[in-house]
Amino acid sequence: MANVYFAEQVQTARVAAVLPAAGAFDAAPLEMPCPGFEHVTLFISYTRGGAGGDMQFRIEANPDSTGGTWHRAGLFSPGAVASGADSLSNLQRESVEYGSTGAGAETVIYGPLELYGGVERLRVACAESGAVGTPGTAGIQARFW
Repeated sequence: MANVYFAEQVQTARVAAVLPAAGAFDAAPLEMPCPGFEHVTLFISYTRGGAGGDMQFRIEANPDSTGGTWHRAGLFSPGAVASGADSLSNLQRESVEYGSTGAGAETVIYGPLELYGGVERLRVACAESGAVGTPGTAGIQARFW
């Protein structure tokens, strides 16, 4: 059945390849069109390049179909509530780290994440964060619905 949103339900978020050197994030992450979709789940594969290898990724969304500003996913922590006093909550841009447990390829699912039909494009930038001198290999598939 054809997708009514004119975007593929399963897209490559990152082609399986060695992560950039020195712990840098991907310079030009793949952009995935996703207008009208409500959710996305990321299927991640990571193979460390050396002992202690870990990988980080950050999700960025754009509400515009072309151009526009990329917005990084955030993490919210509500403040403590006390009677008769205002509260301060915290909001910060988020990166996520996956720590390897062995030398072979490891797979993990992240999500589902809510898009609420308001994201036109999504991208995922990755970086080696553990053994930055021996970057590992990462690949990501995204499933939208």
